[in-house]
Amino acid sequence: MRKLLTTIWLNPRWQLAGIGLAGLALVGGGVVLAQTLNLAACPLCILQRMLYLLLGIEALLLLVNRHRLVALLMAVTAATGVFIAGYQTWLQRFPRGISCGGGGQAWWEQFVDWAGKQVPLLFEASGLCSEAGWVFLGLSIAEWSLLFFSAMLLLALRALRMSGPRGR
Repeated sequence: MRKLLTTIWLNPRWQLAGIGLAGLALVGGGVVLAQTLNLAACPLCILQRMLYLLLGIEALLLLVNRHRLVALLMAVTAATGVFIAGYQTWLQRFPRGISCGGGGQAWWEQFVDWAGKQVPLLFEASGLCSEAGWVFLGLSIAEWSLLFFSAMLLLALRALRMSGPRGR
Protein backbone atom coordinates (compact mmCIF):
# COMPACT_ATOMS: atom_id res chain seq x y z
CA MET A 1 0.00 0.00 0.00
CA ARG A 2 2.83 2.38 0.87
CA LYS A 3 4.49 1.70 -2.49
CA LEU A 4 1.24 2.55 -4.31
CA LEU A 5 0.87 5.82 -2.38
CA THR A 6 4.50 6.71 -3.08
CA THR A 7 4.02 6.03 -6.78
CA ILE A 8 0.94 8.23 -6.87
CA TRP A 9 2.68 11.00 -4.93
CA LEU A 10 5.65 10.98 -7.33
CA ASN A 11 3.57 10.93 -10.51
CA PRO A 12 2.33 14.35 -11.71
CA ARG A 13 -0.46 12.78 -13.77
CA TRP A 14 -1.91 11.07 -10.70
CA GLN A 15 -1.70 14.31 -8.72
CA LEU A 16 -3.56 16.22 -11.42
CA ALA A 17 -6.15 13.46 -11.77
CA GLY A 18 -6.61 13.59 -7.99
CA ILE A 19 -7.23 17.35 -8.14
CA GLY A 20 -9.89 16.83 -10.79
CA LEU A 21 -11.58 14.02 -8.87
CA ALA A 22 -11.51 16.08 -5.68
CA GLY A 23 -13.08 19.02 -7.52
CA LEU A 24 -15.91 16.84 -8.81
CA ALA A 25 -16.38 15.27 -5.37
CA LEU A 26 -16.59 18.73 -3.78
CA VAL A 27 -19.28 19.76 -6.27
CA GLY A 28 -21.25 16.60 -5.50
CA GLY A 29 -20.81 17.11 -1.77
CA GLY A 30 -21.84 20.74 -2.07
CA VAL A 31 -25.03 19.87 -3.92
CA VAL A 32 -25.91 17.15 -1.39
CA LEU A 33 -25.15 19.50 1.50
CA ALA A 34 -27.27 22.27 -0.01
CA GLN A 35 -30.20 19.93 -0.64
CA THR A 36 -30.14 18.13 2.72
CA LEU A 37 -29.55 21.20 4.89
CA ASN A 38 -31.58 23.56 2.69
CA LEU A 39 -28.61 25.91 2.19
CA ALA A 40 -28.84 28.73 -0.36
CA ALA A 41 -25.72 29.17 -2.47
CA CYS A 42 -24.59 32.71 -3.28
CA PRO A 43 -23.11 33.89 -6.60
CA LEU A 44 -19.54 33.51 -5.26
CA CYS A 45 -20.36 29.97 -4.10
CA ILE A 46 -21.61 29.16 -7.58
CA LEU A 47 -18.47 30.59 -9.19
CA GLN A 48 -16.39 28.35 -6.94
CA ARG A 49 -18.57 25.38 -7.88
CA MET A 50 -17.96 26.21 -11.55
CA LEU A 51 -14.21 26.31 -10.93
CA TYR A 52 -14.31 22.91 -9.21
CA LEU A 53 -16.17 21.54 -12.24
CA LEU A 54 -13.59 23.15 -14.52
CA LEU A 55 -10.81 21.41 -12.59
CA GLY A 56 -12.58 18.11 -13.23
CA ILE A 57 -12.87 18.88 -16.95
CA GLU A 58 -9.23 19.96 -17.11
CA ALA A 59 -8.23 16.65 -15.54
CA LEU A 60 -9.91 14.89 -18.48
CA LEU A 61 -7.41 16.66 -20.73
CA LEU A 62 -4.78 14.34 -19.26
CA LEU A 63 -6.18 11.69 -21.61
CA VAL A 64 -5.21 13.66 -24.71
CA ASN A 65 -2.60 16.24 -23.73
CA ARG A 66 0.70 16.67 -21.99
CA HIS A 67 0.34 17.02 -18.27
CA ARG A 68 2.51 20.16 -18.15
CA LEU A 69 -0.17 22.18 -19.96
CA VAL A 70 -2.90 20.60 -17.83
CA ALA A 71 -0.92 21.44 -14.68
CA LEU A 72 -0.63 25.06 -15.79
CA LEU A 73 -4.37 25.30 -16.57
CA MET A 74 -5.25 23.71 -13.24
CA ALA A 75 -2.90 26.04 -11.36
CA VAL A 76 -4.55 29.09 -12.95
CA THR A 77 -8.03 27.72 -12.18
CA ALA A 78 -7.10 26.91 -8.57
CA ALA A 79 -5.48 30.35 -8.13
CA THR A 80 -8.71 31.94 -9.36
CA GLY A 81 -10.56 29.83 -6.80
CA VAL A 82 -8.19 30.99 -4.06
CA PHE A 83 -8.95 34.59 -4.98
CA ILE A 84 -12.74 34.12 -5.07
CA ALA A 85 -12.90 32.03 -1.89
CA GLY A 86 -10.57 34.50 -0.17
CA TYR A 87 -12.79 37.41 -1.21
CA GLN A 88 -15.88 35.60 0.06
CA THR A 89 -14.13 34.79 3.33
CA TRP A 90 -13.26 38.47 3.70
CA LEU A 91 -16.90 39.41 3.00
CA GLN A 92 -18.06 36.97 5.70
CA ARG A 93 -15.51 38.12 8.25
CA PHE A 94 -15.96 41.85 7.64
CA PRO A 95 -19.47 42.39 6.22
CA ARG A 96 -20.17 45.98 5.32
CA GLY A 97 -23.58 45.71 3.71
CA ILE A 98 -22.20 45.21 0.20
CA SER A 99 -23.31 42.67 -2.34
CA CYS A 100 -21.06 39.98 -3.75
CA GLY A 101 -19.84 42.25 -6.52
CA GLY A 102 -19.56 45.39 -4.43
CA GLY A 103 -22.49 47.26 -5.97
CA GLY A 104 -24.66 46.84 -9.03
CA GLN A 105 -24.75 43.50 -10.80
CA ALA A 106 -21.33 42.55 -12.11
CA TRP A 107 -20.97 40.60 -15.38
CA TRP A 108 -20.14 37.43 -13.49
CA GLU A 109 -23.29 37.75 -11.38
CA GLN A 110 -25.28 38.00 -14.61
CA PHE A 111 -23.45 34.89 -15.86
CA VAL A 112 -24.31 33.02 -12.64
CA ASP A 113 -27.96 34.08 -13.00
CA TRP A 114 -28.00 32.78 -16.57
CA ALA A 115 -26.36 29.48 -15.56
CA GLY A 116 -28.82 29.12 -12.69
CA LYS A 117 -31.70 29.32 -15.16
CA GLN A 118 -30.07 26.63 -17.32
CA VAL A 119 -29.17 24.13 -14.56
CA PRO A 120 -30.81 25.23 -11.29
CA LEU A 121 -29.67 22.20 -9.28
CA LEU A 122 -26.01 23.13 -9.80
CA PHE A 123 -25.97 26.86 -10.40
CA GLU A 124 -28.97 28.58 -8.81
CA ALA A 125 -27.77 31.40 -6.56
CA SER A 126 -30.22 32.67 -3.96
CA GLY A 127 -28.04 33.27 -0.91
CA LEU A 128 -25.99 36.19 0.35
CA CYS A 129 -22.22 36.10 0.00
CA SER A 130 -21.64 37.75 3.37
CA GLU A 131 -23.56 35.08 5.32
CA ALA A 132 -21.61 32.00 6.36
CA GLY A 133 -24.71 29.82 6.52
CA TRP A 134 -23.11 26.57 7.66
CA VAL A 135 -19.99 26.12 9.79
CA PHE A 136 -17.95 22.93 10.31
CA LEU A 137 -15.05 22.80 12.77
CA GLY A 138 -15.22 26.57 13.11
CA LEU A 139 -14.85 27.26 9.37
CA SER A 140 -17.47 28.40 6.88
CA ILE A 141 -17.87 26.73 3.50
CA ALA A 142 -15.96 29.64 1.92
CA GLU A 143 -13.06 29.09 4.32
CA TRP A 144 -13.04 25.35 3.58
CA SER A 145 -13.10 26.18 -0.11
CA LEU A 146 -10.16 28.53 0.36
CA LEU A 147 -8.22 25.68 1.99
CA PHE A 148 -9.14 23.22 -0.78
CA PHE A 149 -8.29 25.63 -3.59
CA SER A 150 -4.98 26.48 -1.88
CA ALA A 151 -4.07 22.79 -1.60
CA MET A 152 -5.07 22.21 -5.22
CA LEU A 153 -2.95 25.16 -6.32
CA LEU A 154 0.07 23.83 -4.45
CA LEU A 155 -0.40 20.33 -5.93
CA ALA A 156 -0.82 21.72 -9.45
CA LEU A 157 2.33 23.82 -9.05
CA ARG A 158 4.17 20.77 -7.70
CA ALA A 159 3.02 18.72 -10.70
CA LEU A 160 4.09 21.54 -13.02
CA ARG A 161 7.52 21.67 -11.41
CA MET A 162 7.86 17.88 -11.56
CA SER A 163 6.90 17.86 -15.26
CA GLY A 164 10.11 19.54 -16.27
CA PRO A 165 10.50 21.96 -19.18
CA ARG A 166 9.29 19.51 -21.87
CA GLY A 167 6.32 17.92 -20.11
CA ARG A 168 7.83 14.41 -19.82
